[in-house]
Amino acid sequence: MKKLSLVICVFNEEPNIKPLSEQIQQALKDIDFEAIFVDDGSTDGTRSEILNINDDRFILVELRRNYGQSSALQAGIDQAEGEYVALIDGDLQNDPADIPGMLNMIENEGWDMVAGVRANRKDGMFLRKIPSKIANYMIRRSTGTKMKDLGCTLKIFTKETIKSIHIYGELHRFIPVLATLEGATRITQIDVNHRPRTFGTSKYNLSRTTKVMSDLLLMIFLKKYLQRPMHLFGGIGIVTFLVGALINVYMLILKIIGYDIWGKPLLLLGILLVMGGIQFVTIGIIAELQMRTYFESQKKTPYRIKRIVKAKK
Repeated sequence: MKKLSLVICVFNEEPNIKPLSEQIQQALKDIDFEAIFVDDGSTDGTRSEILNINDDRFILVELRRNYGQSSALQAGIDQAEGEYVALIDGDLQNDPADIPGMLNMIENEGWDMVAGVRANRKDGMFLRKIPSKIANYMIRRSTGTKMKDLGCTLKIFTKETIKSIHIYGELHRFIPVLATLEGATRITQIDVNHRPRTFGTSKYNLSRTTKVMSDLLLMIFLKKYLQRPMHLFGGIGIVTFLVGALINVYMLILKIIGYDIWGKPLLLLGILLVMGGIQFVTIGIIAELQMRTYFESQKKTPYRIKRIVKAKK
């Protein structure tokens, strides 16, 4: 088994492949490693550049089309065989020289994950830094994940930690949150070098903001209500139903004492709230049944055992 698997997702990064591979070879020369390049449907010469690397420790995983960073990361992780798995960007902004120190930390200090923090980030202020700071703050506050820089790809995990999670959609930004959901409690951060992009163009823009917000709502649900969805939908449903019922009782009293209530907005609101409350409770019941199917069909448990130690005689 290799000591380290390095997963690198690339999409149209042709000019970055050769210098990145050389930097990896130099930085990890004393480490038994494999470097897995996942080509996410590139339309330039990225694949050819990877195949031209004269080192059998470098592996190409070629996807049939552009699936996005999350799916590409998952493809690389699925192929990784190392005792530890590191993630790094393919645009030369992450520095492979930081990896040996991070590997030493996770190997000797017992961490589940060591994450990089771009202490001196070389990106634009308004299009990258400020939106990133806002997103990091919202994710920290919403999920309770105490990390400074959730957007830094450079991270290293134990094999058990990274193999326990599944990354899909656009959830690569929330890998630390997913890891904590699977019981990874020993997580730390370390400042890493961040370099300006020299070749190619950035794949990030402000249009991703709505995706981040949507994924954040999903993370909040997974973290707080995955095992008890009825507590969310049932609670909303009961409150909604009771408010609607009170409005309808009030309207009934008005009707009894002689007021004409037909077509009044308040009457319609009461009816809608009662119906909505019933629907929320129904959704909660269905979600509970789905969670039971999710756990029982895959023999998953709602807990994670760290270790079992027998008492000494």
